[in-house]
Order: sequence, then C-alpha cells, then structure tokens
Amino acid sequence: MNTRRDKPGAPLPLVAAYVSVAAVLSLTHAVTTDQNVADWSYTVSVALFPIACLLSWRYLRPARSIWLMAFSMAGSFLVASIAESVGGEESPLSLSIVENLALFVGQLLLVAALIACVHRRRGRLVSSTLADASIVAITGWMVVYVWLVQPTIENSSDPVAITMLEGLYQPLGIASVFLLALLLYAETFRSPAVWFLAGVILFSLVGDLVYALEAAGSTAGHQKFGDIFYLLAYLCGGGVLLHPSIHSLAERIPVGEPRSSTSRLLFTTSCMIVPIAILALGEPESTSDRIIRFVSALAIAAAIITRVVVTLRAAATAHRKVLAMAQHDALTGLPNRVLLSEQITGALHHSWRSNTRPTVLFIDLDRFKNINDSLGHAVGDEVLRLVGRRLRLTLPDQVIVGRVSGDEFMAIDPNARSTGDAMAFADKVLSVFREPFHVGAGDLYVTASIGLAVANSVATAEELHRNSDTAMYRAKEAGRNCVAMFDDSMHERVAHRLQIESALHRALDRRELHLYYQPIVDVATTNVVGFEALMRWQMSDGRIVSPVEFIPIAEETGLIVSIGSWAMLEALTQLDNWIRDGVCGPDATMSVNVSPRQLRDPHLLSAVSEALLRSTISPEGLWLEITEGVMISEPEQALAVLRRLRALGVRIAIDDFGTGYSSLSHLRRFPLQRIKIDRAFIAGVAEDESSRSLVRTIIAMADSLGLDVVAEGVESQGQLRVLAALECSKAQGYLLSIPVPGDAMRQTLEDMRRMAATARATQPVPEL
Repeated sequence: MNTRRDKPGAPLPLVAAYVSVAAVLSLTHAVTTDQNVADWSYTVSVALFPIACLLSWRYLRPARSIWLMAFSMAGSFLVASIAESVGGEESPLSLSIVENLALFVGQLLLVAALIACVHRRRGRLVSSTLADASIVAITGWMVVYVWLVQPTIENSSDPVAITMLEGLYQPLGIASVFLLALLLYAETFRSPAVWFLAGVILFSLVGDLVYALEAAGSTAGHQKFGDIFYLLAYLCGGGVLLHPSIHSLAERIPVGEPRSSTSRLLFTTSCMIVPIAILALGEPESTSDRIIRFVSALAIAAAIITRVVVTLRAAATAHRKVLAMAQHDALTGLPNRVLLSEQITGALHHSWRSNTRPTVLFIDLDRFKNINDSLGHAVGDEVLRLVGRRLRLTLPDQVIVGRVSGDEFMAIDPNARSTGDAMAFADKVLSVFREPFHVGAGDLYVTASIGLAVANSVATAEELHRNSDTAMYRAKEAGRNCVAMFDDSMHERVAHRLQIESALHRALDRRELHLYYQPIVDVATTNVVGFEALMRWQMSDGRIVSPVEFIPIAEETGLIVSIGSWAMLEALTQLDNWIRDGVCGPDATMSVNVSPRQLRDPHLLSAVSEALLRSTISPEGLWLEITEGVMISEPEQALAVLRRLRALGVRIAIDDFGTGYSSLSHLRRFPLQRIKIDRAFIAGVAEDESSRSLVRTIIAMADSLGLDVVAEGVESQGQLRVLAALECSKAQGYLLSIPVPGDAMRQTLEDMRRMAATARATQPVPEL
C-alpha cells in the first residue's frame, strides 16, 4: 500500500489559516497606496510559499524530486522579492542582477518540475519532452524579443544583459504552458493539484506579460496590477503543495496516446515555422540584433535536430521492442516459432561451411493437460516458465531454446557433427526433467517426449521442424518420457495416417462404411441368440482398411461419435428387418461396441433412444459393449453414463475381458450384465490346462455375480466342446461363422444349423 496516500494531509485549520493570511496579504497589496506597505505585503506573501513547502513535506510527504524543486523555486522567488524590496525603485545594478537571476532560476525550476511531472505522470521520455519544450521556448523568445525585448532595449536605460534576462521570463512561461497542456490534454482524470498548478503557470505568465509590456512602453502604471497576478500564482502554489492530490503529480495515469501525440506534433511543427518567418521577414537593426537573431536561429536549429534524433531513436527502440515481441514468447521470454525457424535456417547455411549437422529436438510435456485441469492454469504457466528457464540454464550456450506453443518446446544444436552428438544432446535435454519442479502447489515431476531430427544435405528448416515433430509423436507412442529419432519410415506412416484420416471424414457420406455381423450362439443348444455388429471400411477404389487401423483414428479425431451413432441405428434396423423376415427369432439381440469417446459425448443417451425408437427394437434387445479401460481411466463419468443407459433398459457388456486391469470391485460397482472372455484365453483352452483354469475361474466368478458369459474367438470344435463342459453359456467365433453382410445372414444361419447337427451326431462332449 502507498503510505503517501495514507497521509491524511495538513490539518484543515492550518490550511485555512494559510489561505486566509495569503488572501489578506493579496488584498492589502491590491488596495494600499503606501508603497512600503505594498512591498511588505508582497514580500510576506512570497515568504509564505516556502512555509507551504515545509508544511507539505511535514504532512503530505510528496515525491522528493518534485518537492525539492518546489522548495528551491520558492527560495528563488523569495530572494528575488527581498532584493526588489531592498533596492526599491532606484535598485543598484548588483541587486537587479540578483533579482533577475533569482527569478530566472525560479522559472527554470518550474519548467524542470513540470518536465518531471510529465515524465512521471504520463510516462513520456524526458529527452523528447525537453526538446519539444525547448522548441516552444525558443519560438516564444523570438516573438518576445521582436515585440517586447527589442523595444525595451531602446526605451530603457537598464543594461542590455538585464533586459535580455527579463525577456526570457515569457518564453519560459510559454514553455510552462506547453508542458501544462501535455499534463492536462487527453487525461481521463485531472486532480485539484493539477488545476492549482495551471493557476500558478497562467497567473505568473500574465504577470510577466504585464511587466514586459510596461517595460516596452506599451502600458504604464500597471506594475501593481502585475503583482496581483503574481500573488494569485503564489496562492495557487500553496494550493498545489497543501492539497492531498499533490501525490497525483508523480503517479502514472492513462492517456489518449494517438490524439495527444498528433496534436503535440502539429503544435511543435507550427512553432518551428514562427522563427523562420521572423528571421525571413524582419531586418536586423544593429550588430547586436543580428547576433541575437543568429544565436536564436542556431538554438532553434539545435532544438529541431535534437527532436529529430530523439524521434528516430524512439522509433528505433519501439521497432526493436515490437520485433522482440513478435519473435519471443510472452510467457517464457524464449524465442517463438518464427525466430526458431530463422535460427534453424541460419544453422543450416552455416553447416555447409563448417561440416556440422544441426540437430533439432521437439519437446512435448507429457500429460500437461492434467496439470492445468487439476492445479489450474496459473500453476501450468509457472511450470512452463520453469521448464524454459531450466532448459536455458542447463544446456550449453550455443544451444538455442524456444517455445513453439502450448506445452511444446524446441532445442537446436547448430554445432552437432554426428548422430552420436545428436543423441548425447537429446539425453542431456531428457535429463532436465529428472528433478522435480518447485511450484507453489509443491514439487511436480514432469516428463517429456522428445523427437530428434538431424539435418541432411538437402534439409530445410521446415523439414527439420516437421521431422522432429513426427519423431516426437513416435516417442509418445513408445510410452512417453523417451527420445525417438526420425527416419523416413516415420514420414511414410504419418503420410499414410493423414491419408486415412482425410478419407475417413468422407467415408460416411460416400457410404464406404459397412456393418458385418457375427452370430452369437447358445453353447448348450447351438441356437443363435444374438449378433455382434462389426465395422468394415472399403474405399471407393476397392482398398479395404482394417478396423485396427481406422477405429483409433476415428477415436482420436472424434469421428467415432457420428460413426457410432450411425452404426447403432444401422445395426438395430437390420435386427428389426431380420426379425420381421423370420431370419431370427424375436428374442435375438444386437451387440454394438461403444468407445470411450462416445461415453464422453453428452448426446449418447439421445442417440441410443433415437436408434431404439426408429428401429422399434426393445431396449433389452441392445447390448452395448465397453472395454475394461473405461472403468479405469474415467470411472466416475463412465459409471454415471452407464447407469443412465441401464435405466433405459439397455444392457451392458465388457468386451475383451481379461486383457485390461479391471478388478472384482469394478465388476460389482458397474451396472454390467455380461462378460465377453477375450480370444487370447480361448485360444489355448483345449490344449493348455492353465488357460482352461483361467476360463473356468472367469465363468465361476461371472456366475457368482449373476453375469452372462460369452467366449470370443472360438475357432475349433475342441474349444467349443471344452467350453460346453465348462458350462460357458454363449460363444462366437470363426468356427461358428465369420462376420457376414446383413443380406447373407439367412444363408449363414442355415449353414450353422446343419454344421451344429453334424457336430452333435459325431462328437461327444468330453469329460473334464
């Protein structure tokens, strides 16, 4: 908290006393006819200004730099007032010099204080503000010199130096007005202290003008009138110092930058034209006049050159900042994708001469989304900053480290000379993640998958970037927290995958996806009791894509949601047609696989309900098959969805049971009605005792839980006989029937009945 703001300010009675005394003195000076009384009241009024400075420091504690300039200014004006009072109308030359020098120093301090306020309050560069103020002041000086100073020199018996010094008051006053305008213009809030400061500048400028006109012979007898404006300026000065808003003079505030900069440029440019016009239209009247005009011209030229140099430097600095922002990551300060690409290109060009093989590592943090989801994005951002800092500090200086996007980083070694150097570089990067990262939430262990690409003779920056990215995904597939080096086969696999993914987006519209059906039979009776719908994809050019290849792609891309909804409606519609045509009995069921991505789809329940409604199949006729992994990865979400599906009357089965990590507690917790034993266990059930024991155990466990059992992958009569002996209720597999299209099911079922009859007649059931 700002302690200065907490100061309550000077006591109200003290402020009231100051204002009252200053007002009485000003009124006395205005109405008195006694010159001594007027001089005395004026001097005391000026003396109150330093007192106000001391009170301000005692009670308000303003910014030290501004207060020191205000106190020095008050002292200068007080010295000038005392010198004027002591000297009187016939003031000695020494006192006149002291008086004018003190007033000049006071004016300079006022300008300096304004420059400090503008710099601290509006964030302006001191050099540009000073250059603009100098241009305005010199312009004002030349106007004042031609219209006031030169006539004063002709009419006054005072030394020329003193007259010239007096002539500088107005230009400094004009510069003060310019700085005040910068302070006021385009600000959203103007504090009382700023308005008091405006009174100080304007009243003192009017007072200087009155004195200058009288000295030039344009007016006479208005000295007291000018003093009144000075007293009003001192009164406003006390208001600046004693009002609590004095702190606002040193605080940054928002400004209207575009409008203010344009107006300031126009005004400053106009001020440059005035001296040129004066020099062009006026003729020097004496040698001293010629010298003064020449020196003034040099001064305005120097001010203009300074302003141009300042502007060019500011533009160059702004350009460097914009370029740095465009080429660096805002969160970590590391080079971004654009700059990294340039660095790779530079390393490749250099490698042609130095016989090096630049190496690019693409670094992706493993499971970083879990950090954002569980600990928040603030912690995630802190982890990213720590990763970038550790990479930068751990790796050698010649290595270029950058952040590509999100949780992806890149490291470039331009000096690697062999594959061995590249692998050593990758191991060094991987070691960065062996120690935990210390964040506010505690120590976090973060791992990374790293793709490595080494430049060849024709490599480009884009190719190296792409190859390292491809290798990184291979590292992900290999189990994460490892390094994979790019080879051409990776590119071929990625290109093939992209081709499959692209074609899969159009497969439904082109009617390239088809459902095949595999019957499920009752082992004891060999009757067909249901079917499993299996997806097949035949492209328009005749190529067949395996489900093992395209189903994971559909899962990753989210296409499985629309494909799964279509498959469910298609399968149930086919079952309804079979029942109507007498191909199967009315109690036959249809099994449809549901992927984890579908279980996360909020529209799954409506899709199931719509498929049941449109096909007129009862909910009990639909089996939804899930994998064991669903119960492990997202158990709560899966449990909630499966319970809602079960409430519809749909039945749930676990597919490929035994290959996952489900436990008995999961089987009891989830609303399951069927277990499908994976083909890996059925394959050895006829010959291997251990496989037979495992199947026996699974069947016994299912019976105890009241679950139906289906054996998958039955391919021999021996397997089927053993399953019958183990009292496995249902089976499916190539022995019974391969998956067939819907229009071939009638003939398939007839063939199955003949085979079953032949098998019962020739093969007795073995004793186990």
